[in-house]
Order: sequence, then structure tokens, then C-alpha cells
Amino acid sequence: MTEELKVTQASEDQIAANRAAQRGYESWIRSIGIPVHEGYYLDDLRTIELGWWEERQCNAAFLQLEGQQGVAEARVTEIAPGQTLPPLKFALDDVVYVLEGRGFCTVSSDDGQSSRTFEWQKHSLFLLPRNYTHQLSNAQGDRPARLLHNNYLPVAMVGVPDPEFFFNNPSTSGADRLVGEFYSEAKVHNRPIANGRVRAQWIGNFFPDMRSWDKLVPFYGRGAGGTTVFIEFPDSPMTCHMSVFDAGTYKKGHRHGPGFVIVIPRGEGYSIMWPEGHEKIIIPWHEGSVFVPPARWFHQHFNVGEEPARYLALHPPRPFSGTGERVENPAANQIEYPDEDPFIREKFEGELGARGSRSLMPEIAYQDHNFEWDYSAVEAQVRSSQP
Repeated sequence: MTEELKVTQASEDQIAANRAAQRGYESWIRSIGIPVHEGYYLDDLRTIELGWWEERQCNAAFLQLEGQQGVAEARVTEIAPGQTLPPLKFALDDVVYVLEGRGFCTVSSDDGQSSRTFEWQKHSLFLLPRNYTHQLSNAQGDRPARLLHNNYLPVAMVGVPDPEFFFNNPSTSGADRLVGEFYSEAKVHNRPIANGRVRAQWIGNFFPDMRSWDKLVPFYGRGAGGTTVFIEFPDSPMTCHMSVFDAGTYKKGHRHGPGFVIVIPRGEGYSIMWPEGHEKIIIPWHEGSVFVPPARWFHQHFNVGEEPARYLALHPPRPFSGTGERVENPAANQIEYPDEDPFIREKFEGELGARGSRSLMPEIAYQDHNFEWDYSAVEAQVRSSQP
């Protein structure tokens, strides 16, 4: 009987340990003692509450928004005026978007044979490559810099629930990545798609200013006459895209998998998110706002400002992305304008009217399922820029 009781107790202890391991990432971020922001969205990452992270010698906060948990890490790091953070080696690729400030970063291999230093500014986007040591510095002596980090640590910690494995690990895998033009100008790769059209995929590790990036191509089928840039990072699983659409227009409702962290570089508007057949949630946004559509929730983006709006979507690992972004089955994953809830158009026109503006959506878009904006000028520009 005694032995049986011991076995039972050991099993309960093991179950508790297993459950803790399954919550590895969440347990770790909450153990640090800095803020963990939750909810459907955050109004402005430039002003959210941060807390002192002794190990990293900076103020920081984690994001655990609906639609993000267990898939993608989003973290805000603040570098004090004129300060340099301690060097850090991370076992995963880390994408950084600059919310505020200006500075520089040094990335180097363990043996010191490969090293690069580059400058960044507000709205820059860059990759910190896995298994390299990086060090971030604030070049301004009178104001802090804020950075948004995005990586796949929550997924990785499902398999290895030990954070120490991912930081300052002696592994040198991928140590030949800092060669050639690693932090030089990004290169475009034009990929033919249907009907003789071209999808431009930009490949690089550093994009100087996403607020003013103008190398855009039509985002066919998604509506609003929008354009986009698709970004890949060399030898990295991480990808993202940024869409631009005019004032007085809105995109079609669509859905995909979890973990798409959406941050706003420019513009004023709102998004609506909802699980099929359920109540809609309205997300107001402007520069610095962030939200993450939950898995398979429809969502739709509306520009009620006076200038083109931009949203930058940092992608989850490919197995989580779903099919919505590829629009393989529009009937299931995208809502055409003629089929949308009348509330969508009514609210949009009401929001514009309250601002003294009016909708620029063509009436035919609500009548013809096959209507498409005229992209001829953008297509001509794309063709003229092809190598």
C-alpha cells in the first residue's frame, strides 16, 4: 500500500511539472516581474507602461494579446538616452521595428570574425540573426528609444521549456550568415503570378523606413485599391508584409491563422474583428497601435484619416498562417463587398461623416463580385523598376 501511495504521489508531481512545462513561455515572462499587457489591442506602444528588467538593464514589457498567445512573442524594449544595452545572444531570429528613436546596432559572431554595425531610426525594420551576439545603442542623449521585438519563442518553448537554452547558448549554427551584403540594401525578387502579374518579394535584413517605403505592388483581390510590400529575411523563417490603402476606403473582411502581430506605422482608422456568427469588436488605431486578430476571426481595416494608412503585419511561423492571406478560397476566408454585413458600410460612412469626410468607395464595388480597382499606373511603375 505504501509503495502504491508513493507512485500515486510521484505521478501527481509529474503531472504538475508537465503542466508547468507546457506553460513554459507564459510562466517565464510572468516570473520576470515586468508588465504583461493583455486584451484585444494596445492604443500606443510608445506610451504603454514598462518595468525595469534587471537582467537586460532596461525598461521593457511583454504583450500577450488575444490571438497571439502561444505563437508569437511581442515585446517592447526601451533604451535610455545615450545608453547601450548589455550584449545578448539569442538562439532564434528576432525582428525589430523601431517605434521611437535613433541608434545603432552591432551584430557579431562568437569568434569575432564576422561583425556588422548599422544605424537605425524611427520606423526602421531589421533582423537580429539567431546565434549571433547583438548590442543595441541609443544615439540620442535627450530621449529614450523604443523597439518592438517579434520572434517565435513561445512556440520554441513548447518543445524546450527552459529559457536558458535560448539565451547565450554556445551554439554557432548559422555563423556564416554575416557575409557579403548582410545589412546592405534589400533586393527584390519578382515572382510571376496569375494573368501575367508580378508579385515583388523584397529580401533583406534592414529596411530603413517603413513609414515612407514606396516600393509597393498591387494587393490584388483584397480591395480598397491597396498596395503592399512582401518581405522575407535571408535564411530566416520570419516574414512580414505592409499594406497601404487610401483615405476614405476600406479593405475586405478576411481571416487566417493566429499570431499576425499588426502595428501601425502611419494613418488613422479602425479595424473590426469577429468570430464567424458572433459579436464584432472595434479596434481604433493610429501610429503606434498594435493588435493581433485571433485565429480564424474575420477582420477588416478602415481608413478614416486624411492620408494613406499603413499597417505592418509581422507573420507567425508558416504552419500557423492558415490560408486567408493567400485567398485560396475567397468564399470561406474572404468576404466580398456585396456580401458583407450592412453594418460595415453604415459604420464606415458614419465615421467619415462625423469627421466631415465622405467615402471614396465606388458604388460598383458593392454590386459586382468581380470588381477590381484600376492598378494600371502601379503596374507600369513596377514594370519600369524591374531589373
